[in-house]
Amino acid sequence: MDKNKNVFDNVLQLIGSTPLIKLNRMTADYDGEFYAKVEAFNPGHSSKDRIALHIIEEAERQGILTPGDTIIETTSGNTGFSIAMVSIIKGYECILAVSSKSSADKIDMLRSMGAKVYVCPAHVNADDPRSYYQVAKRLHEEIKGSIYINQYFNQLNIDAHYNSTGPEIWNQTNGEITHLVACSGTGGTISGIAKYLKEQNPNVKIIGVDAYGSVLQKYHETREFDEKEIYPYRIEGLGKNLIPTATDFDAIDEFIKVTDEESAHTAREISNTEGLFVGYTSGAAMQAIKQLNERGEFQPTDKIVVVFPDHGSRYMSKVYSDKWMEDQGFFDSKNEVATTIQYIK
Repeated sequence: MDKNKNVFDNVLQLIGSTPLIKLNRMTADYDGEFYAKVEAFNPGHSSKDRIALHIIEEAERQGILTPGDTIIETTSGNTGFSIAMVSIIKGYECILAVSSKSSADKIDMLRSMGAKVYVCPAHVNADDPRSYYQVAKRLHEEIKGSIYINQYFNQLNIDAHYNSTGPEIWNQTNGEITHLVACSGTGGTISGIAKYLKEQNPNVKIIGVDAYGSVLQKYHETREFDEKEIYPYRIEGLGKNLIPTATDFDAIDEFIKVTDEESAHTAREISNTEGLFVGYTSGAAMQAIKQLNERGEFQPTDKIVVVFPDHGSRYMSKVYSDKWMEDQGFFDSKNEVATTIQYIK
């Protein structure tokens, strides 16, 4: 390998060192400077490459994982893709329990990477035997020589971002970052980055993005799990119907909730204004920026970093599908379908 010549031994050596890209048009009228940490530049097109590689290599170091073993995980799609990619290079079997809320694009991508996929109903309790948590646990118990990554309750999820994403953002902003805005699902990304940034400067404000229908914001504010907060929502990889131990709630200053509809339109807006083709959760993170700006959160001297977790190609059958958007009732007089395709006969 010669990194100076951009030559690598395998795809895993491309994980990390993703760019920080200034947002110009969407934030032109906002106070502060805004930058996106664009995780789609990882080879697996998401931030989950970082945790997949870190957790698997730590299991290898501990002797828990040897060639030919099986790796099992619950995933909304991105972690599964990253684990499948690492498994191919390192010689492991890969089994994934996926929520039915995951887009068809994501499920097809997992199959294309050689993973065996179990699609589980999304809107069941976490302790329901059909939930993707319980299906993964059952498979782990049944299959000898298997490990269950269990990203929602794995400290290594936080460590991966503490060791890589956090230092990258600190260095890329020359230590001038004032706010971090990031979605919280497992919580590993925001918690690991927050831990590192707070060690460098305790005044950096960490803002988590949650979904309506998720329990995270209320738990952060009250430390009580409220089942009444739970109802179906559409955004993937954001929010939870349980409390992940991979979330360090003490490192997060506040949570802000965003809607399915506004997040979908904002994802499209990012593509159309900044030229960054990003996913549904990136739209949610940018929607949070909009709402924070409206309440006057930012000052002219602030330097804000928002994490864009994955690539838009994984949502072609969802937020980038006019039919899906119409089916959800997301198009109205304010947000109409733009006719940009003309068929010449």
